[in-house]
Amino acid sequence: MRKLIVSAFISLDGVIQSPGGPREDPSGEFRLGGWIVPYADEATGQHLHDLLSQPFDLLLGRRTYGIFASYWPRVPADSNSRAIADLFNSVPKHVATHRSDTLDWQNSHALEGELADAIRALKDRHGANLLTFGSGDMVRQLLAAGLVDELRLLIYPVMLGRGKRLFGDDAAASALTLAHSASTPHGVLVTRYLRNGAVRTGTFEEVD
Repeated sequence: MRKLIVSAFISLDGVIQSPGGPREDPSGEFRLGGWIVPYADEATGQHLHDLLSQPFDLLLGRRTYGIFASYWPRVPADSNSRAIADLFNSVPKHVATHRSDTLDWQNSHALEGELADAIRALKDRHGANLLTFGSGDMVRQLLAAGLVDELRLLIYPVMLGRGKRLFGDDAAASALTLAHSASTPHGVLVTRYLRNGAVRTGTFEEVD
């Protein structure tokens, strides 16, 4: 069974909305789009390089797919991002959408049926791991269904106060193992969490 890996930029108060620019997702009158940009450096770039060094299929929500499809196929040949563009353009892209006729980015496929069932079927297939960026609405559903195997979180030293958050109240309870952590010169925490069974509880009360 292949794994489902979620990669996300997240603020200290859990917001993931519009990290890369003000026009990504201004819904709900969110006015702080682009909040990761001042923290970009070689360390965060290396994280992305490492994340993309293993084979993967992209799994995207409809809004994130639209953002990616409008950008990556148009990256100039002499751009520093060309290698990532070539990779994203070539890999299979599985999209949670009801508008399959609009998926004109090469190698794009609409998921069929209920989301959780479609992801279970994808995970059961032989192939590369599934890698998700952004796609907050979809990820929250997958967390509720207990289908996320790994979280790659870049935690930024900002509090945004409002905006769409990664974790909803319906996320399935799960223990996780911190498999990797590092900090960048600008204070971004680069983390990798793996699912590790049920939540374990205890008590600090003294026992007679």
